[in-house]
Amino acid sequence: MKTTSRFENAIQKLYNAFNNNTLHPEYCHRCAVGNILDNVDSWQHLTDRHGSGKLNYVGLVNQNFGKRFAGYTPLELLEIEITFLKACGYALPLKPGSTRPENPQDKDILFNGLSQVIAYLCRLDNIPNVMDYTAIFERTLYSEKELVLS
Repeated sequence: MKTTSRFENAIQKLYNAFNNNTLHPEYCHRCAVGNILDNVDSWQHLTDRHGSGKLNYVGLVNQNFGKRFAGYTPLELLEIEITFLKACGYALPLKPGSTRPENPQDKDILFNGLSQVIAYLCRLDNIPNVMDYTAIFERTLYSEKELVLS
């Protein structure tokens, strides 16, 4: 399967963050976007609230001038973060008292978040979802039916 370099880089960074326990949804330098952007939190200045899909003035200027960060536009970065936070169980945008998971570093919660982010990254680059395991089961079922019919 042919992928893009931005996709490969993002997946590698997210994989490393997940396996090295350096992924945390509530910290801008350790969340999905923070990890894609090499653990810098400057991307947070593209919006006024963590988890918001609305660009602020700085974000709009960067978006309108075609600025890309690790290959992604400001709007794409916000959507990556929204996808991650929602899949981890957060009510958005993040603010005091909003719904949060009890343990934001629970591996199952983080895996669910990353699965949704990877699906979104695949859609952005028009590639099949690399996390879609249904094709494996379909091939297995098809092979088993062939064996039974033989």
